Amino acid sequence: METEIREFMEYLSEERQVSKNTQMSYGRDLGQMEEYLRGQGVEVPGKVTKTLLNSYILHLEKEGRAATTISRMLASMKAFFHYEFSRGHIRRDPAEFLKAPKVEKKAPTILTVEEVTSLLNQPGGSTPKELRDKAMLELLYATGIRVSELIGLKLEEVNIPIGFITCRDEHRERTIPFGKITRQALEIYLREARDILLKGKESELLFVNCSGTPMSRQGFWKIIKHYGAMAGITEDITPHTLRHSFAAHLIGGGADLRAVQTMMGHSDMATTQAYTAYVHREDTVRTAYNTAHPRQ
Repeated sequence: METEIREFMEYLSEERQVSKNTQMSYGRDLGQMEEYLRGQGVEVPGKVTKTLLNSYILHLEKEGRAATTISRMLASMKAFFHYEFSRGHIRRDPAEFLKAPKVEKKAPTILTVEEVTSLLNQPGGSTPKELRDKAMLELLYATGIRVSELIGLKLEEVNIPIGFITCRDEHRERTIPFGKITRQALEIYLREARDILLKGKESELLFVNCSGTPMSRQGFWKIIKHYGAMAGITEDITPHTLRHSFAAHLIGGGADLRAVQTMMGHSDMATTQAYTAYVHREDTVRTAYNTAHPRQ
């Protein structure tokens, strides 16, 4: 089945043009499925049955995999077998009617404005690393972007004089404003820290690690947990915590829900509405941001 999976991965890359992270996720999920099926004596897609895939899902549950992880792996399987069926490689799609386990939706962790302020004030030194960390935390909370978007942000996508960043993915492009505190943190970082961190290297990325190379998601997770502990925050915070807090604080300040939806990049309004039941007003994105964001 390795050959078929490899062809599917090429299809994702060349025809669907999905992101590298998505390709890696599919490859990892399907590799684990292939290993399990091979252990059951099945090595070609045409021999896979719904019963076999159900047994694999039960196997994942017994291993203690989270329901969210199993749901993602099931989505990878469905995509793969739908591809095989649509190309005429198999007579029937064994994953078509498989159901994902129920996922209990946990309420997002949302920090208070005071907790966020304390967190953002922790990198208060003047070393290149602290100046970078300060700029990253300020920008993350100022815009509500995902950690993957933060570490992948390019210099050309940041307009400091006007106060906007541009985020792009395979589906859409969105422009998000930021305020003067973030602008100042970015200016100081670019002026006093970035070239030192680069160590003579060249990079199109806005933020780099202490070796002058791209920062990893895990690297930034460690940064935010470090400063969270310094700030005395007891919740288990992640980069997504600041994204949740960004949305909740804007809506709590009276921002238009559609403006917040645009800034967050949510395709479904229900995702944005999950933060609150506030009645929204018809404001522009810029007006909503300037009037509602607590850190201007």
